[in-house]
Amino acid sequence: MIAGIVLAGGRSRRMGRPKALLKVGEETFLERAVRTLSLGGCEDVVVVLNAEDPVFTEVAVSAGGRLTSGAGPGTEQIDSLRAGLRALPQEVEAAVVQPVDHPLVRSPTVTALIDAFKRRGAPIVRPVYEGQHGHPVLFSAAVFGELLHGDLPEGARSLVHRYRGEAEDVQVDDRGVLIDVDTPADLDKYLGALE
Repeated sequence: MIAGIVLAGGRSRRMGRPKALLKVGEETFLERAVRTLSLGGCEDVVVVLNAEDPVFTEVAVSAGGRLTSGAGPGTEQIDSLRAGLRALPQEVEAAVVQPVDHPLVRSPTVTALIDAFKRRGAPIVRPVYEGQHGHPVLFSAAVFGELLHGDLPEGARSLVHRYRGEAEDVQVDDRGVLIDVDTPADLDKYLGALE
């Protein structure tokens, strides 16, 4: 089984409001992330939040995601990733990790990552668009232990560097893997592409 993890527990300081609840038409970033992972082939999607707000819960569940709580306010993204990994069933072979603030990723990109993993079994599979690595990133269950318990000063990026010789890069025709919406200016800049 391949699972998906949506990292939606950030504080959204630069945006000034929760990014997970920003809307593109009638769909929130959170709903888009869950849908993209599900349509891309993730059989179970876990949404990691730092606050159990009823609004977040309703949005995540209505989109088909399963909620888990992160490590709490003031924690790092790796803490949210670890919370998501702990919430996965034992039979998971790999997890596709999607930050909620990358709302333009398309489901065929997720499918391409999963297909590449199934062919080769690389510990890490990353999308590449025009020579740049992006999100989401697939992590094999073989590296879950290191993600959960390893010394990762740069978060998951530390593990990606450690495995760069074994990681698989998948060329995708999806600019969304590079688009990170962190500020109101980013939202304005990409709004046309979002709708």
